[in-house]
Parts: sequence; structure tokens; C-alpha cells
Amino acid sequence: MGESLNGLKRTHMCGEFRENNIGEKVTVMGWVQRKRNLGGLVFVDLRDRTGILQIVFGEKIDDEAFKKSDNIKSEYCIAASGVIVKRESPNRGIPTGMVELKGEFIRIFSESETPPIYIKENLDTDENIRLKYRYLDLRRPDMQRIFLLRHKTAKTIRDFLDEEGFIEIETPMLGKSTPEGARDYLVPSRNYNGKFYALPQSPQLYKQLLMVSGFDKYFQIVKCFRDEDLRANRQPEFTQVDMELSFVEQEDVMDVNERLIQRVFKEIAGVDVKLPIKRMPYRTVMERYGSDKPDLRFGMEINDITDAVKGTGFKVFQNAIEKGGSVRAIKVQNSASMSRRQIDKLVQFVKDYGAGGLVWIEYREDGVRSSASKFLTEDDTKKILKKMEAVPGDLILIIADKNKIALESLGALRVHMAQETGILKDNNEFKFVWVTEFPLLSYNEDEKRYQAEHHPFTMPMDEDIKYLDSDPGRVRAKAYDIVLNGEELGGGSIRIHDTKLQEKMFQVIGIKQEEAWEKFGYLLNAFKFGPPPHGGLAYGFDRMVMFLANTDNIKDVIAFPKNQNAFCPLTEAPNVVDKAQLDELGISINGSKNLNKDD
Repeated sequence: MGESLNGLKRTHMCGEFRENNIGEKVTVMGWVQRKRNLGGLVFVDLRDRTGILQIVFGEKIDDEAFKKSDNIKSEYCIAASGVIVKRESPNRGIPTGMVELKGEFIRIFSESETPPIYIKENLDTDENIRLKYRYLDLRRPDMQRIFLLRHKTAKTIRDFLDEEGFIEIETPMLGKSTPEGARDYLVPSRNYNGKFYALPQSPQLYKQLLMVSGFDKYFQIVKCFRDEDLRANRQPEFTQVDMELSFVEQEDVMDVNERLIQRVFKEIAGVDVKLPIKRMPYRTVMERYGSDKPDLRFGMEINDITDAVKGTGFKVFQNAIEKGGSVRAIKVQNSASMSRRQIDKLVQFVKDYGAGGLVWIEYREDGVRSSASKFLTEDDTKKILKKMEAVPGDLILIIADKNKIALESLGALRVHMAQETGILKDNNEFKFVWVTEFPLLSYNEDEKRYQAEHHPFTMPMDEDIKYLDSDPGRVRAKAYDIVLNGEELGGGSIRIHDTKLQEKMFQVIGIKQEEAWEKFGYLLNAFKFGPPPHGGLAYGFDRMVMFLANTDNIKDVIAFPKNQNAFCPLTEAPNVVDKAQLDELGISINGSKNLNKDD
């Protein structure tokens, strides 16, 4: 049976001890990392969140403590008291390795079964096992360092925004369902049978109301919820650093956030972010990188070679050009000797992105090989190589298709080739870029209407407002994303604060006045009472911590994440509930997959 504290007090954490502590009488508490019995001596490595301390128990030191220490095993939770002494055989691999605790007393708080996972750094085991025993996984020192870093990052953000005059205000978790781009998580109401709250996808409308309220600068570090199919590094619940500011333009929001990024990356990662951060319009990044989240750590930019191939007569090129598309290419250095099998995989890769195929040219020292050698003359090929500024050793990859397909498939191929060729291996630099001038609207082919690219409260560029009726697809938004190494770190926009312009926006995206008031009435009502010009931005906090912690798995930075099926192996959520609970809410379940416990 485990013992209780009974007044025993911890004096130090395990990782604090150095040679200047020699001679001190101390008490430490934690978990047994390992035990070694060397006959007359028992060595115990005791671990807490600060590190490991070696404790030595011996018959000559204290016979009772020695006998008790021989019974402990890994992951027992214990306390030990004694005197810090110089270690006879130093371990320079750990900060406390010059000293040890001469154990004169031991108390066992609780025993432990053999853990189902090893409590060690860089654990390589099945992710679902790690998540099922997450409380053990989180004992690992590398995981604890991540959550200490997460805590310090949040504190740094709060300190910076406080200095800038921001006020932290909490917004509701139980709100109204509004269309924001993903499915809502719905919460049934017992008091209002048949009606539902929705968990917030973001605090978007609330933070705009706070600007109407006159708070001027708001922020919070807040949970958000989106019921969508999970892709890599997506979670159903995630954390945002959310902010909104009044009486600002786009550059004002970007300026304060650049300085926030600079502070966070300097204090947490020791990285100097040079300001101002590069700005690139959406059209430019799509043309050059095929993505609105460009990775600038390497070149391999997309080139438009349409003019260079117009007269070739190659049907693949000609058909794309005649249908209003284009011919685009990337150059991969030192890759002109890929095997046919490797090339075939690249062809399949771009087909998965909608491309009809892939043309390749290998520029070797001994000549040129090409998948289109039967259709392109030597002069045609030379024109392409010249346009691409190719040198021997280069591989040219070409797609002829609709502009959107050509750019997006080459954008994905560009990143894929950077990974395959090792360009990004051990590349720990941080390359930030602001992407600006996003399209305000996109056309939904299925519904035959325009829809908001971000959300319907995004302000159009002043000079483009005149095109809202005549050419909505031409209108650019006062929207901006901060991108880091090919990942969207955060995004925001200046908001519409003029009622007539807001009504026009709803009209363009097919939301009738009655529907607009039904969905957003509380915001539209507030806008009757002098709303200020305002705008904001939200970061994916989990993603930010991923970068700072140098991990590529978002689950590593969330204490209790869901797996890729949005299931929690630890708590087994979601799960069935009692029929009585459902009856109280007026809910009946259809379908055998959702039977309740009484069924």
C-alpha cells in the first residue's frame, strides 16, 4: 500500500542540482526511471519534469532505506531525502551528472505495473498506443519539454499583446450555428427542445461585436471546433491566437503581428526574424509556386513556357493552349538520372492532382532524353531548355493543362521533389512570407454561384468594389495570410463595417436579406450603432508550437489529441450515452452504428 506525504515537503526539483548544492540536505520526489543493484549499493535514477537525479542507497548510509530501495521498480512514485554529494563517476550527459543524492530516507507513494510503453525520449511505437496511454506518453522528457515550450510561447504572446494595449476577453463556447466553411459541432439544448447550440469554429462574429463595443484591441488564446474530415496536422478541436483591432488598415494589423512573430521566435527559438516580412500577392505566389502557402526555403519555381512551345505542333501542348490553358514547367537540379520507375511515380503523382499527364526532359552530359522525343524536334527541346535556363544534370518536368490544374499539380510536385531529392533534409531555417490580395470570391460550379473565399465579412479592395456586380471573380480582398515554410501560420482580413456594402456582399453570394438577418441578425443589428473600421488575424497556435518545437506532428503539441479518425483512444470518445439522456434532450438515434447503451 502506498504511503501519503504525512507532512513531508519537497525542497528541490530533480533537475536543479549542481556542484554548488554539495552538502545540502534535500528532499526530492518523482518517478523511478531505472534502478541498479550493485550488491551493497542501490542506484536509483529519479525523474520529474525538470530532469533526472541519481540517488545512491547503501547499507552503510542507512540500512532501512537501503532495504526499502531494493523493492522499488521503474515508474514507482517515491520521495527520497539525504545529502547532495560529489559524484565519483560523473555523467556529463545530463545537467545533474556531477552530483548525486546520498539517500538516507525513502518513501514509496505508489507502485507501478510494467508500463505498456517505454518512458524514454524519441519513442518509436504505434501512435494509437501512445494516445491510449497518453498520461504515460506525457511523462517522457521530450514531451514535457514541448509542453513547457508551449506554456512559454503562450506567456510570451500574452506579454507582448498586453504591452501593445490588447485586452484578453473570453467569448462563448455555446453559440449559434453560422456558415463559416466547415461543419459545426452541435450541442443539443435540454431547455429548448429541438434546438441546438454550436461550438465555435472561431470567435469571428463575437470579436467583431467587441469592436462595436469599443474595446479597440481584443485577443484570446481560445479553443475552436470544426467537424471536418481530418488531414495531416488537423484536429477537430484546436487552439487559435485570436485578435481584432479597431481603426486599423491592413498594414497596421500586419505590423503588430510581424513584431509579435519576431518576439516569439526570438524568445522561444532563439531565431532572429528580419522585418519587414516579405509580401507577395496571391496571383504571384500561385504563378511562381502553385500554392497560396509557398515554401520559400528552396527555388524550383514554376515557369510559364507556353510561348516557347506554341509552334511545336505537339498535340498535348497545342490542345491545352487552344482550350485557354497553358504549359508550365519546373526544373529539378541534379536529377537527370531518375529511373523509369521513379518517373512513372511522378506521372501518377500529378494525375492525383487532376493533371492529364507529365512530360519530362532529362538534360544529361551525354545528351537529352525525353518522354516527348517523338513529338519535339531538337530545336523545340533546345527552346525549352533555354527558357528553363537548364544545365547538364537538370530534370525538366512539364504539365500542359488548364491553368489551375497545371499550377496546383506542379506546386505539389515542386514540394514533393524537394522532399525526394533531400533539399529540405535538416533544413531548419524559417522562411516567412505574407500572402496578400486574395480573391474575395470563388465560383462554386456545383451550386452555380459565387461564395466567400474567406468569410462574408471580408472587405474588398477599395478599387475593386466597382466590380462586385459586373465581374465578382475579379474582386480582391483585404485579406492576408502569414505563411511559414509552406504552412499557413495565420490569416486574417479587414472587415466590412458599412451596412450597405455588407448587404451587397450577401447579395453577391446569394444570401437573401431574410436569410442574412436570420443567420447574422445580431451582428447586422450591432452595425446600426456606429461600428468602427476594424480587422484582425488568427494564428493556429498548435501549428506555431509545432514549428518552435521542431516536430512535424501536431499531436505532439496537444496534450490529449484525437487520432486521424477523430477518436480518442484514451477516453474512447465519442461514445454512446444513456437512453434517458437522449430522451431528456428529445433525441432519437437512427442507424445501427449509433446504438445507445440500452439497445
